[in-house]
Amino acid sequence: MSSSYYPGLENVIASETAISYLDVEKEEIVVRGYDLIELAQNVTYLDVAGLLLEGSLPDADERNKLEERIKWEYGLPQNICSILRLLPKKTDLMDVLRTGISALASYDEELEDRSKEANTRKAIRLLAKVPQLLANGYQAITEQAFVEPRDDLSYTANFLYMITGQVPSKMEETIFDQSLIVYSEHEMPNSTFAARVIASTQSDLYGALTGAVASLKGNLHGGANEAVMEMLLEAGSDEGLETLMLSKLARKERIMGFGHRVYMKKADPRALLMKDALDALALEKNRSDLYTMCVVGEELMKREKNLHPNLDYYAAPVYYLLGIPIDLFTPVFLAARTIGVSSHVMEQHAHNRLFRPRVHYTGPRNLHP
Repeated sequence: MSSSYYPGLENVIASETAISYLDVEKEEIVVRGYDLIELAQNVTYLDVAGLLLEGSLPDADERNKLEERIKWEYGLPQNICSILRLLPKKTDLMDVLRTGISALASYDEELEDRSKEANTRKAIRLLAKVPQLLANGYQAITEQAFVEPRDDLSYTANFLYMITGQVPSKMEETIFDQSLIVYSEHEMPNSTFAARVIASTQSDLYGALTGAVASLKGNLHGGANEAVMEMLLEAGSDEGLETLMLSKLARKERIMGFGHRVYMKKADPRALLMKDALDALALEKNRSDLYTMCVVGEELMKREKNLHPNLDYYAAPVYYLLGIPIDLFTPVFLAARTIGVSSHVMEQHAHNRLFRPRVHYTGPRNLHP
C-alpha cells in the first residue's frame, strides 16, 4: 500500500464520473460535455436538471414534461409543516433544511429502491419540495404565514416567489435562474463527496442529501455568500469596504468570497457571469453603488493578495437585490445543488464501490496496560 499522504485529499482522484469536471487550465466547468457558463447563458435550470438526470439536454417538450412532473410533486405533508413550526426560532436555516429533508424520507414509498428509475423520481420530488422546505422553514422560524407554491409560475419564478412573496420580473427570474444553474453542479466539493461516501454504503438519496446539507453548512464550504453580504453592508461604501478589507488583511483574517481550492490561480468563471448579472440588476434597481463597491473589493484583493473572486462574492449581492433574506443565501445554494448531488448519488449507486480510506497514524505504539 502506498504511504503517500495528501492532507484534505488535495488533488487525490477519488471517483470516476461522467457528470462534471473542472478544467482549470481552459477555465471551463464541464457538465456532461457542455460548458456550464454557456448553459447558463442559453438554457434554463430545468434544462440543466434534465441534463444531469438523463445525460442529455431535453427538448422543449421533455422540459415541459419535467416541469409538470415537478409541479405535480409540489406541496409538503402536513406533518412536515408541523415539524417546521415546532423548531426553535433560533434554529439555523441549514438545520431546518437538514431536518426537513430527513423527515421527508419517511413519506417516500420508494425510499429503499436504488434503481435509476426510482432515484430519478425521488430527485424530482426533491426538486419540487426542497425550495418549499426552504421558504416555509424560513417563514416558520420568523413566524410568518406559509406561502403556497403557484402552478401558474415557472419553476424558477415560483421558487423566488415563495421566498419573497412577490412575483419576480422577467429580469429577476432570468438572473435567479442563471444563479441556480451555476450553483447546480461543481464536480466533487465536500458536500458532493460526503453524499457519495454515504451513498457508497447503499444508503438512500434522502440520507445522502441530508449529509450534503450538513457539509454545506460549514463556513469553509457554504456560508461564504452570507459573510460577503454582511461585509458589504458593514462597509457601506467604496471607501468603507477598502478600509474594512485592509483592516481584515492586517489582522490576517480570512475574507470570504475570494480564493478557491481548485481555482487557485485563475478566476472562477461562475463569478464572472454573476458579476455581469449584478451589473445589470444593480442598474435596473438603481443600486449601481453596490456593483461599484464589489469591483473595488475585487481590485483590492487582486492587488494585495493576488486572489480572484469566487462565485459567492458576486452571487451574494445578486441575491440581496433579488430580495432574498441573507439567512437564506446558503440554503438557496443547497436547493440549487440538490440536482447535482442527486445525480452523483445515482451514479454512485449504479457503479458502486464502498469508500474505505486508510490513515497516516501519528499516535504512540507498543503501550501496555
